[in-house]
Amino acid sequence: MKTIQLTSPDSNQVQVSAMGATEGARRATRFTSMPDGRDSFVSSPPDPEVPEKKPRRKFTAKYKLRVLAEADTYTRPGQLGALLRREGLYSSNLITWRRQREKGILKAMAPKKRGRKRKEKNPLTKKVAQLEKENRRLQQKLKKAELIIEAQKKMSEILGIAQNLDESYERI
Repeated sequence: MKTIQLTSPDSNQVQVSAMGATEGARRATRFTSMPDGRDSFVSSPPDPEVPEKKPRRKFTAKYKLRVLAEADTYTRPGQLGALLRREGLYSSNLITWRRQREKGILKAMAPKKRGRKRKEKNPLTKKVAQLEKENRRLQQKLKKAELIIEAQKKMSEILGIAQNLDESYERI
């Protein structure tokens, strides 16, 4: 029995006997004879790849609303089917999205601005600050006036001048 040395495209050397059996092969290979008498080496490894499952599609609320708005404008037969084929959708998608739109879920799904929420300024804040400032100013003015009145009372007592404060208030 005669052994033939063959080299495969990936540089693995394989020994093949004249009867066609392989020895020392790493993969399933077969030995074939060509019609013109030449021997050829044919490698047909099985595909180990498992077809990947397509990921589930996710539709944004903006996309759903756009498709629904477009679907609502169609009135002639066949237009809606063309839209569904073009977008790769099912009619059940439209039914579900219409229900979501009626419940207001699609507006709630709209993206929101991230970060801290801005506090709304109270429009009366400036007015309150102004009034508090005026209140403090008037309280200081009142204290000065009370001190002056106290000083005047003491001066009138020292000088012996009688004061009728109740009568002076009644005249005013």
